[in-house]
Amino acid sequence: MTTSKKTGKKTGDVPLFLRPGGLVLIVGLLTALKLFAAGEAHFVEDEAYYRLWGLYPALSYYDHPPMIGWWIAAGQTLFGDTVFAVRALVVFSGVIGSLAIWRTAGLLFGRPAAGWAVLFLNASLLVGIGGILATPDAPSVLFWGLSVWALAELLRSENPNWWLLIGLMAGCGLLSKYSVLFLGAGIVLWLLWVPEARRWWRSWQLWAGGLIALLCFLPVLYWNHAHEWVSFYKQFGRAGGGGFTAKYIFEFLGATLGLINPLIAVLALLGAVKLSGRLQARESAASLVLLTVLPFLIYLLYHSLHARVQANWPAPLFPAFAMMAAVFVAGIEPGRTFWRRFAAVGIICGLAVAVVVQVHAVAPLTGQFARKDPTFQLRGWPEIGAAVGELAKAENAGFIVTTSYGLNAQLDFLMKDTLPVAQLNERIRYIMAPEPDMARYGKPGLYVTEKRRDRAGDLKQSFALVEKLAELERKVKGVGLETLVVYKVEGLGGPLFEPVTSRGSGR
Repeated sequence: MTTSKKTGKKTGDVPLFLRPGGLVLIVGLLTALKLFAAGEAHFVEDEAYYRLWGLYPALSYYDHPPMIGWWIAAGQTLFGDTVFAVRALVVFSGVIGSLAIWRTAGLLFGRPAAGWAVLFLNASLLVGIGGILATPDAPSVLFWGLSVWALAELLRSENPNWWLLIGLMAGCGLLSKYSVLFLGAGIVLWLLWVPEARRWWRSWQLWAGGLIALLCFLPVLYWNHAHEWVSFYKQFGRAGGGGFTAKYIFEFLGATLGLINPLIAVLALLGAVKLSGRLQARESAASLVLLTVLPFLIYLLYHSLHARVQANWPAPLFPAFAMMAAVFVAGIEPGRTFWRRFAAVGIICGLAVAVVVQVHAVAPLTGQFARKDPTFQLRGWPEIGAAVGELAKAENAGFIVTTSYGLNAQLDFLMKDTLPVAQLNERIRYIMAPEPDMARYGKPGLYVTEKRRDRAGDLKQSFALVEKLAELERKVKGVGLETLVVYKVEGLGGPLFEPVTSRGSGR
C-alpha cells in the first residue's frame, strides 16, 4: 500500500473503479459496446441528413456550422459510405472527452474527483445512450470540454501560451455549434470575477487566442455572408421567440435532470451548492466551472420561458455537471458512506441503462412502446427501403422525390446504389450538392411521403400523372410506427424544384 504525494491518502483506500486501470476498463468496455452499436443500429433521421453533409463537405450549412459534416467526411474516407463511418469519430470523441474531464477535474479538484467525474459523465443518460449519434452536439461537447481543460491547464501552470490552445479549441467549438458563443461569455465572466485572473487581460496570448477563435469561425461567417446569413437567421431568429409562458420550463428542467441521470443530478446540485460558496470567495477553480456554465444555462432558462428547449441543447454543460457531482462526492468524509453508496448506485444504474439501450438499439427487446420508445427512429428502415425498391423496379422508376428532409435522407442512404433521391422543397439544405440532373425527371418516378405530411396534391402542378401506388408501414416487432405513402409520378410538365431561398421554406 503506497501513499499519494498529491493527496496524502493511501492508494489502497481508493476503490478499484476510481483507479486509472478501473476507469480505463470501464470506458473501454463502454466504447467497445458503442462501436458495436454504431455499426449495427440504423440511422436516426438527423444522422441520415448529416451523412449528406459528409458526402459534400462545405464551409458551413443551412442548419449548423460544418464540424459534424467534416467528421463524417473523415469517417467516410476511412470506412466508406456506411453507418459506422458516419459515427466513427463520434465514438472516438467520447474517449477523448473522458480523458479530458479526468485531467480537468484532477487539475482543479484533485485525483479522487477526477475518477468520479469520468464515471458520472459516462453514466449520464445523454452520453451513455446518445454517445453514438452523429449530430453537431458531439463535436460541440468535445471542444467545449477541451476548452475548459486548456483553461484548467492555464490555471495550474500559469503559462499564458495555453490561451492559444484555448482559442483553437473554442474556435473548433464554434465550427460545431453556435451555442459555444456562450462559453466565450463565461470565460469573460471568469476573467472579470476572479482577481488573480484579471492579469491575463494584459497578456498578448489572450488576445491572440481570441483571434485564433475568430479565424476558425471565418468560414462560417463567409458562408453565411454568401447566403444572406440564412443559418444565423434560422438559429438566432428563434432565440427567446414567442410570448412569455411557463409551459416549457418544467419540461426543460425535467428533461435536463433526467438526461444527466436523476441520481447524479442530485449530486450535481449538491456540488453546485458547495462550489457556490467558493464562487463567492472568488476561488479560481470553482469560479471557472460555474461561470463557464452560467451564461448558457441562463439563456436556456430564458428560452424555456418562451418556447420549447430541445433535450439535446444543454449537452455541452454535462461535463461541468459531472464535475460538480464529483466535487461533492470526493469531498465526503471517509466515515460517511451514504452519499458514496448513493453515487455508486447512480453510476451502476446509468451504465446499466446505457448498456440495455445500446443493445436494444441493435436488437429491439420489445416493440410495445412504439413511438414512445426513444429508439423508434432507428426502426424498420431496411424493410422500407426494400419495399420502395421493389415498387421502383415494378414501375420502371428512374428517380424518387420527397418533401421531408428526414425521409429524404433515409431514402437517399437506402437507395444510394440504385436510384437518385431528391427533396423538392427546402432546397437551401442541399446547396452544397450538385444540382439534380433534370434529364432524369422525364422518366416515371416515385413520390414517397409520410402520410401525415402528404403533399401529393402539390405535385399535380408538375406532373401529368400522380397516382397512389401503396401504403407502407414502418414497424418494430410487428408494431406500427409510421405510415408512408408511395405515388407514381410521370409526365413532367411544370416547375419541379423550388428555388433556393434564404428561408428554405416548404412547398
